[in-house]
Amino acid sequence: MSPLDAARPNSDLDNALADAHARYSAARPHSAEIHAKARSAMPGGNTRTVLFYTPFPTAMMRGEAQRLWDVDGREYTDFLGEYTAGLFGHSEQRILTAVKAALDNGINLAGVGEAEGRLAHILAARFPAIDMVRFTNSGTEANLMALAGARAFTGLPDVMVARGGYHGGVLTFASEKNAVNVPLPLHFMDYNDTDGTAAAIRALKGKLGAVLVEPMLGSGGCIPASGEFLAALRAACTDAGAVLIFDEVMTSRHAEGGMQAIHGITPDMVTLGKYIAGGMSFGAFGGRADVMNVFDGHRPGALSHAGTFNNNVWSMAAGNVAMGEIFRGDAVTTLFARGEHLRAALNAACAEVAMQFTGAGSMMSAHFRNGAITRPYASSAAEEKLRELFFFDMLDAGFYLARRGMIALSLPITDSDCDRLVQAVREFVALRRALFT
Repeated sequence: MSPLDAARPNSDLDNALADAHARYSAARPHSAEIHAKARSAMPGGNTRTVLFYTPFPTAMMRGEAQRLWDVDGREYTDFLGEYTAGLFGHSEQRILTAVKAALDNGINLAGVGEAEGRLAHILAARFPAIDMVRFTNSGTEANLMALAGARAFTGLPDVMVARGGYHGGVLTFASEKNAVNVPLPLHFMDYNDTDGTAAAIRALKGKLGAVLVEPMLGSGGCIPASGEFLAALRAACTDAGAVLIFDEVMTSRHAEGGMQAIHGITPDMVTLGKYIAGGMSFGAFGGRADVMNVFDGHRPGALSHAGTFNNNVWSMAAGNVAMGEIFRGDAVTTLFARGEHLRAALNAACAEVAMQFTGAGSMMSAHFRNGAITRPYASSAAEEKLRELFFFDMLDAGFYLARRGMIALSLPITDSDCDRLVQAVREFVALRRALFT
């Protein structure tokens, strides 16, 4: 019996969602109680917007390998992978051992250590763009510091980003005006608009200090950039004297050298984060030596780069093991190939309805429309309802993925896990076929 057998076929989308919400709430009384209590001390009842959804979020209790258990005892196969940060799963023993050993020697030492230099050399050897690198606490901070370095190096204040791009909590561009964003002088490009973007960059020569772009949009829907688009950015930034920054906080997992290596296009700077420190809090920004030297404390007037936990002992210890021992060679290529195979199988499973998965390698996202998707778009109300219904149906089937439909594989995920997810999508399509019209 399929878990989706409990869901009632329905030709009305609103009624189908109401039924899904009712079944969800009835199965998770302890999650509901946790949320209700938290709302008295936390606005919305949580502290991370991406984890909020109604009627209330599922509260997780424990994780092991690629599995999760919630507080109501339900088990899930984790296909979210902490939005790519959980690359190593929930219990990689080599990482846990390294972190425990580091903590045994003291938590906050207020000094430099050998581990940070080792990790810096590992990253510089892997990524073509990195001559030198510095560490932060998150990808958000990495992007902020990269922009600061680029603007200081060029002496030019303006920044160009993509509509629909996301580079952290204070650099989110689903709209051109956002009260949480840092007040930078911004210009916007349309993702994958090769000619228009290149012309706009060249027209801003003398003003534009940096262009910040993901080689594949992450939260924007796992939409890959074309090689032609990235090559045009590279050429236009060189002509305009702007620093080209690739945000590879997520996409660096796709090859040992990141997507810059896949495309053979080297930016001036790159930002990293998420999985690099084995799931610990981490970010990094690096690039050409002449650009990064604006942070060299041996030089008069060097830019300040603060951060109490930039070189914290647990992230440094975990990062050396994660990147120096585990995520190399076959581990990288096998994960990418598994994701490519899964995405093809998912698209075959939903080929007869208005649903598709875009992405590259181990990152992908569900969309509820036909036709090529090359840039972010405004979803219709029906698309958003289908996306929400898909999320709740997958929870019913025992699969945990993002409310927005994003999937990120972790290393413990198996081919069998992928096969079961594909079957669940087939069942979703069969059950909900009438709603797609």
